[in-house]
Amino acid sequence: MLIDLSAWEASAALLAIGYLLLATRENQLCWYCAFASTAIYTALFWNVSLLMDSALNVYYMGMAIYGWQQWRYGGLAHDGIAINALSLERHAIIFGSIAILTLVSGYLLSEHTTAAWPYVDSFTTWGSVITTVMVAKKILENWLYWVVLDAVSIPLYIERGLHLTALLFFAYTIIAVGGYVTWRRRYHSGR
Repeated sequence: MLIDLSAWEASAALLAIGYLLLATRENQLCWYCAFASTAIYTALFWNVSLLMDSALNVYYMGMAIYGWQQWRYGGLAHDGIAINALSLERHAIIFGSIAILTLVSGYLLSEHTTAAWPYVDSFTTWGSVITTVMVAKKILENWLYWVVLDAVSIPLYIERGLHLTALLFFAYTIIAVGGYVTWRRRYHSGR
């Protein structure tokens, strides 16, 4: 069984890296990789009692469809969307929302489930829910959110024995920095 889980985890990790590398290039094929990777991770996270992460991956599957649709047909002319940025006020609202959602779900999980690391799991989940919408809408700063969320996830996955996933999130952190630089350059060039 361990070999089977490791093979599934490796497959999910490779598909996830493919998603991220394609997303940095604004390639719509990223959403196909995202859908397949998150389907696998839904089951893996459930098996190691990371309940919020499992639920998050169900959401990611739906967002893979939504993101593909936005990147392909979104915008006023229905020909896709361009990279854009948010104001500091919008970011303050996002930060506050993530904090409130984290505290509420972290408390509920700690009191009513056997969830591992309920507050960290809640933070990474709610942060990821909101940041995934930012990716689908091509918000430049999504990459900065991912740097924080991915880095915070690494010790969580190590403690749960998901070493390949921890390595994946280390790679995610590095790729997210590159994604920000690439998208920022494109945003400022008007492309």
